[in-house]
This record gives sequence, structure tokens and C-alpha cells, in this order.
Amino acid sequence: MSVALIAGASGLVGSKLLSLLLENEEYKKVISIGRRKLELTHSKLEQYSVDFEHLGALDIEANVVFCCLGTTIKNAGSKEAFRKVDFDYPKMLANYGLKIGASSFHIITAMGADSNSNIFYNKVKGEIENKLKELAFEQLHIYRPSLLLGKRQETRVMEGVGQAVMKALSFLFIGSLSNYKAISANQVAKFLLGKSLLDDNGTFIYLSGEMQL
Repeated sequence: MSVALIAGASGLVGSKLLSLLLENEEYKKVISIGRRKLELTHSKLEQYSVDFEHLGALDIEANVVFCCLGTTIKNAGSKEAFRKVDFDYPKMLANYGLKIGASSFHIITAMGADSNSNIFYNKVKGEIENKLKELAFEQLHIYRPSLLLGKRQETRVMEGVGQAVMKALSFLFIGSLSNYKAISANQVAKFLLGKSLLDDNGTFIYLSGEMQL
């Protein structure tokens, strides 16, 4: 049985994943870390309010780490603040995971992640993927969903507009375009859970179309 460490469990995918982990018999304990504790109690759940720059102060053990951290430049307030959440914190989490003995690391990035991109958002997502590939995890799983469908706790106006448009035009996204079809947060979370239960070692990248299945 496994122990999961999840960061970003208050987010759109993270909240769905947390519920699935707590329900799954293969996980005997789920540790959630974040700036604030969640209003949730469960016999398998441990929660810690942390500053990601001081993760070393936590005395825990886990063998599977899930990184569901993510924001937008608008919500973060600046490119620098965005980079801290989407690059610095995942890097710190990964290094901490190795320190506590985790062998499997799972991270949600985005379709279009590319360290050479001229789009800042995609560039940062690609850079964190590259950084994680340098680390010594037995299993590294990278998930690149398209536009996520679901209700967030915080408001993202343009994302809401995008969701409505993508739902209306979903019939167009077939074949090679399937990777750009909007996908529900619940589908992504279920896909993550399934992959975390496999024993295959290596680095794996999953595009959004694959997660639609």
C-alpha cells in the first residue's frame, strides 16, 4: 500500500484527485500540503499548512507525490509570482519528494508546454518539465491537459468563456485535434490515479487526447 503526498488539493484537479485517493484502497494514507488546510476530515488524511520554501521542516514519508499546483499570471499578479507557483514550488516539491524517499512523481502542466515557446505560460510549463527530467525519480509522469472543465473556487473569467466556447464546439475536436478538446477535471484526476497505480519505471508524458479515453 502507498502513501501519497499531494500539493494543490484545493485546486480544480487537485480536489478531485484528493477525493479519489481517499477512496482508493491502494493508498493507506494521503498527506495534503498547502498554504491553508482544507475544510475536510478523513481517517486517511493528514494536512499541513506549509511555506514551500521551508518544506524541509516537515517530517513525513511518502512514496508517491502529486503536484497539482498552478495559477495564472493575472491571479498571481506578475510573471515573477506566476513562475514561483508554477516552476519554483514544483521544483522544491520534487526535491523534497526525493529527500523523503518518494519514487514516483506526477505533475500537471499544460498542452503547449515548451521551454522554447514565445508564450511565457507555455515556456514556464516546459521549463519545469525539463527540470524534473533531470531528477532521479524512478517514475516521472507528466500530464498535459487542454482547457479544463469544472468549477473553480476562484474566478477565472476568460477561462469560463473558453469553457463555454469549447463545449459548444467540442464536436469539431476529433482525430489529431483531440488533444485540444476541453477535458473535465474529473477525467484528468481519474487518469492520474490510474497511472499512479502502475509499476512501470521511466518518464511518461500524456497528452490531453489520451486522457479523454
